[in-house]
Order: sequence, then C-alpha cells, then structure tokens
Amino acid sequence: MRSPERARLTAALRSLKERAGLSLTGLGERTPFSKSSWGRYLTGEILPPREAVRELCRLAGEPEGRCLALWELAESESSGRATQAPPPARPETAPEPEPQPGKEPEEGPDTGGPAPPRPAPPATTAATATAATTHRRSWRATAVMAAVLAVTAGGVTATALLLPADRTPDDARRPPATGTGTGTGPPPPRCQGDACEGRDPMNMLCGIGLDTLIEHRTASGAHLQVRYSPTCGTSWGRIWDTRVGDRIELTAAGPTRSAEITDALDATAYLYTPMTRTRPGTVVRACFRSEGRNEPECYEATVP
Repeated sequence: MRSPERARLTAALRSLKERAGLSLTGLGERTPFSKSSWGRYLTGEILPPREAVRELCRLAGEPEGRCLALWELAESESSGRATQAPPPARPETAPEPEPQPGKEPEEGPDTGGPAPPRPAPPATTAATATAATTHRRSWRATAVMAAVLAVTAGGVTATALLLPADRTPDDARRPPATGTGTGTGPPPPRCQGDACEGRDPMNMLCGIGLDTLIEHRTASGAHLQVRYSPTCGTSWGRIWDTRVGDRIELTAAGPTRSAEITDALDATAYLYTPMTRTRPGTVVRACFRSEGRNEPECYEATVP
C-alpha cells in the first residue's frame, strides 16, 4: 500500500512531467534514467532516487526545494526511519573517586552501626527513553514539514499536491503575494483568452478570483465542479472522490476538454480538465461519465 507521503510526491512529479511536456521516452532521453524507470516512478510503484527528482525539476523549470522536501518525507517513511526508535539509553554512573596515594580516606565517627548505603545513581527509565524518542521523531517531522511550507510560501505550485482530504479550493492554493517587497498582490496569470486554450489552469495561475458555475454530486458519489476565471477568460472542470475509469468532459465555445481517472493515484487527488476559452454569455456544459454506467450525467450553466 502506498503511503500518503509517497502519493503526494508522485502527484507532484506527475504535475512536473506535464509541465515539462515530455513523454516517458523523452524523460528517458534527457535524463540518466530509463523510460521504464520513469514509468515506475510516476505511478508510485517505486520511490525514485533523489537525483531523478532533481532532474525532473530541472526539466520543468521548477525550484527543487519543495519536491526534495517531499522526497525526504517519502524516503523517511519508506525506509522506516520515521518510526524507528533508537535503542534505549544505558544509564550512566559517575566514576568513584580514587583515593590519593599516601592519604587515608577520611572516616566519620564510629557509631557502631552499619555504614549508610551509597545513593543509587539516577537511571534512565523506559518512559524517559520513549519520551526522548518521540521528541526526536516529532522534531524531524516538524523540520521537514517546515521546509515544505517554507518553499511553498516562496511561490512554488503543484497541481495535484493537495489530496481531496484537504478539500482546499483552487483560489486558496494560489502563490502568495509577490513584488518588490511591498506585497502588492498575487502575480498575474501566465496566459489570457485564446492563449490559455488547452492549458493547465493551476500552472497558468488562473485559479485566482474564481466563480463556480456548476457544483454537483454525481450518482456514484463523485464530486464535479466547473470553475470560471474572469481574469483568464477561461473555464475548466474538476472532479474528486472518483474511481478508475471515471471521466469528465467540458464544452464551451471551443473544443471539448476532458480528463479521465486512469489509476488509483488519480482517484486520490483532484483531477482537472485543460482550460477552454470562455466569454460572458457562453453556455458551459459539463458531463460526468461514471465507470460502468452508459448514460452520462450532464449539467449546464451560463457564464455571467
């Protein structure tokens, strides 16, 4: 079973692959790792080497700090270092002082009774050792997560990093305000209008200031939304709580854009369609096709 740490890393790497616009063959040609190895890395079958993560960040033009922090979490969980406790500490006793040569040890008055017992040195109890181990593990996890948050706060984005359990809306996932040190606001989108056609809404920073045109829970229990960005002039669909084989199709004024759940990893994350150009007054139609059902569930809305 994949750990949540492995799933988050794999989702981030898949997003970088899409951003780089490379197939598995292309990755194999441009890195020291083979096509088949990349296939296993990007499905979460095996944990990629640290260098493979760095190579993919380089190809996607992504700062490597956040992905390396995610890799550290996944590697720690995979190797067992996140839960492995060190052996309990052995109690230490202070060495007894040796009598100096030529000097007799001093004695107190003889009371005729037995000598008082020597006080026992403090011993490390099992509870103390356990507490120390827990503290070390908590410190390690906190330090790594702090690295993830620190780099994410620097403006790094990943489309599929947050899993559905987080239920984080698109506009809460935007990069923080940037500028010349005055916090003038979020960065502008990377495309507008026709230039956004068929592109990823999160990578293009269109997930800011959104309108929700359609929101529905399907008969199979999956959730469907259609989002509209007035800034980018586009709309797109997303689904979650899905199963392998589920599919969403979105049609506005241009070509139909779709996305399909192809594996268990897709089913654990939000899945987005590419964007389609949308103007005010355009009718947007979203259809959800559930695995095993012949008839799609379709919904329409008009862009205000």
